[in-house]
Amino acid sequence: MCYFLYLASPLTLSEVRSMLPAPLRADLANSQTTQVLKSIDPTAQSVVRILAGQCSCDLIRPRLADQREDERHLRERYRRLKVPRSVTIEALERHRRGPAPLPTAESSPRAVAAFVAEHARNAGTSLYYLHFSAEEEPLSQVGTARRITVPQVVAAPDSWLIEGTPTFVSRS
Repeated sequence: MCYFLYLASPLTLSEVRSMLPAPLRADLANSQTTQVLKSIDPTAQSVVRILAGQCSCDLIRPRLADQREDERHLRERYRRLKVPRSVTIEALERHRRGPAPLPTAESSPRAVAAFVAEHARNAGTSLYYLHFSAEEEPLSQVGTARRITVPQVVAAPDSWLIEGTPTFVSRS
């Protein structure tokens, strides 16, 4: 489907939503994904997907004005996953329903880093997980968790998230 950024937080969904800058939003993750991430972080009260449109792609990499060029990366990822053409087309349609390509801070890795810092200030240590898939599917298993701090996130907003690796972020 695209990239999805999950957050396992000690806060409620509404508390997480209140910290997100527009046009970002948070929705509850499905129950299986919630169970998987709560097994890694039992202190989490809620598990949410942080979205810009229908996916988290714009939070990971800037959306390009040229739609064909913008989707080239996703098409290549789907090819490597050996996704059927019909599923690829459906996934790209969902991705296209995202926000228009705007060079704003709200749809960039810097905005995510600012949110992570604000969330850590209010909630303490929390778990983030970046996942890529062609279809909306629950997580079944994830890699070994690592720990980093807010200053590390802020210093490297484009590279602190490692796909497939649960990442605990603490204030310091």
